[in-house]
Amino acid sequence: MDPAQVGNQRRLLASEQAGKGAIASKFNDFKLKADAEAAKAVIAVVKQRESDGYQYEGADASLELLMRRHLGSHKPLFSLLTYHVDVERRGELEPSEASVKLQVGNQIVFTVAEGNGPVNALDAALRKALLTSFPGLKGVELVDYKVRVLAGKRGTEAKVRVLIESRDAKGATWSTVGVHENIIEASWEALMDAVEYRLLKHGRR
Repeated sequence: MDPAQVGNQRRLLASEQAGKGAIASKFNDFKLKADAEAAKAVIAVVKQRESDGYQYEGADASLELLMRRHLGSHKPLFSLLTYHVDVERRGELEPSEASVKLQVGNQIVFTVAEGNGPVNALDAALRKALLTSFPGLKGVELVDYKVRVLAGKRGTEAKVRVLIESRDAKGATWSTVGVHENIIEASWEALMDAVEYRLLKHGRR
């Protein structure tokens, strides 16, 4: 049955179980062109990343960025130099503070922001650093944040997978993923992908 008959559309998932057909469908979805060898290489990269703990079934934005990076069709408009996060408790838990230093074109941008927790502080500092150069980020917000522990037998040393859903002022949503033993680094990776994806689709607007 054609899903379009009931107002729906077919969506093939990209995962470590995916074959060439599923990945090829993503090239079409993302309007990317690649020969057979490039498609085969991307499949290998996706499978390797999945075995490392990444999951792209619910993170199409990160998958598209991964594919574009591998094909050389995506050049980030900014890059991280350093970040630092402070979480302090003096009797009561204080607001977290994050500082971010970015390379944006020929400029070095350094910002500090507070937030309700380290991830919120990092998110605020990242957006603050980029808003002047990329006003199109105004109105973008994090609407969902999920953490899953991988290989739980390692306890607090285990890798974690962070899934972030973002939304713009017009209601469009996209999801990104990050994986690391450090939950802050996994969150940062997902945050970076969320912002990069927005800039990929809307540039400086």
